[in-house]
Amino acid sequence: MSEQQDEPVVCLPGERLCRSEDSIVLGIGTYEQNGYVYASKSGIVNIEDSGDKCQVVSVHKPGFHLTIPATGDVVTARVLVTTPKFAKCAIFCVRNVLLESSYRGLLRKEDVRETEKDRVDIYKSFRPGDVILARVINQLEQTFLLTTAENELGVVIAYASDYRKTRVPMVPVGWSEMQCPQTTIKEPRKVAKVLPESSINALK
Repeated sequence: MSEQQDEPVVCLPGERLCRSEDSIVLGIGTYEQNGYVYASKSGIVNIEDSGDKCQVVSVHKPGFHLTIPATGDVVTARVLVTTPKFAKCAIFCVRNVLLESSYRGLLRKEDVRETEKDRVDIYKSFRPGDVILARVINQLEQTFLLTTAENELGVVIAYASDYRKTRVPMVPVGWSEMQCPQTTIKEPRKVAKVLPESSINALK
């Protein structure tokens, strides 16, 4: 890990930060599980040198500024409710800016993907609790209309339906499926292509 970071690294709860090594010290907002360090809250990843050639990894909340999503912005949101026609979301990050309070987002069935829109199944694309990347396409009163109809947009963090037993984030095993690394349970999702395809293939 490098102490110097050109851009602030924003993380979400449950996001894997690095390997747990002898030279890594857990700081505020982190925990260790199965040989890796995870974020226990959303915020900015901070890495500081400590004594004995160690580095302290912590997560802290930055100073908040009033940020309103605009058309075309990529936002991070948590899925709250799913229905056959749409998913209701809470937007908590606009670009790389964490929000002090969330905005309401609505992702309609026809905006989930670019092709075969009539075959989209919301329940096979998102589940409540999923963290997604989406783009703002419009604003209706106090609600922002979202789309994931791009390869880089979709689910980035998800837990299996029995997550209370594992609480380990699933990993992509394709662009329409994720798998729990502990139970090996697979579930359908509209996966964001934030990893190179070679990495996804290696996980299969």
